[in-house]
Amino acid sequence: MIDDKRNRRPTVIIIDDDQSVRDALKGLFESVGLIAETHGSVKEFMVADDPEKAGCIVLDIRLPGQSGLEFHEVLAQSDIPRSVVLISAHVDVPMAVRAMKAGAIDVLTKPVREQDLLEAVNRAIANDATRRKEKTSKAITQSAYLSLTDRERQIMALVVTGKLNKQIAAELQLAEPTVKLHRGHMMQKMKATSVAHLVKMAEGLL
Repeated sequence: MIDDKRNRRPTVIIIDDDQSVRDALKGLFESVGLIAETHGSVKEFMVADDPEKAGCIVLDIRLPGQSGLEFHEVLAQSDIPRSVVLISAHVDVPMAVRAMKAGAIDVLTKPVREQDLLEAVNRAIANDATRRKEKTSKAITQSAYLSLTDRERQIMALVVTGKLNKQIAAELQLAEPTVKLHRGHMMQKMKATSVAHLVKMAEGLL
């Protein structure tokens, strides 16, 4: 059985073709209480990967086969983007710019200073946690929206434009008390605490 509690803890995934580097980094992260796992190649990582696992990836830019930079760009375009810290013995400016444009948290040169790496990894883990929280919030909002009736969706669309009950009633040719009733049900289903909150949720549905 999978340990759900452990699976929720952030894991630092190390992908590097140098065994000594993998071992050293794993030891470093575990020394500060982080869970770490290692892979010698992108292919090896893909076989074992669980996209739902929280944490980040420490990825060597220059790997045999698919390079770390190419793989990072693929991850950035996927349905579940990951927080990545790139490392390499040789980092030039174009490479660093390309990596940052693809969303890398940081690009560090080997030998990496332990403190720099730990700080980058902590930022990457925080970034991953924020993204996962936003994804969960969006899923909840989408589910709530799907629970609305057609009339409630019509009213929601007008409420988020700033229209008052009286204006909505005139536009939909409904009695104002009817609009008020539907609006109340809609706000309750969406768990919206205010119109501003509802507008923010509506933006998240786009």
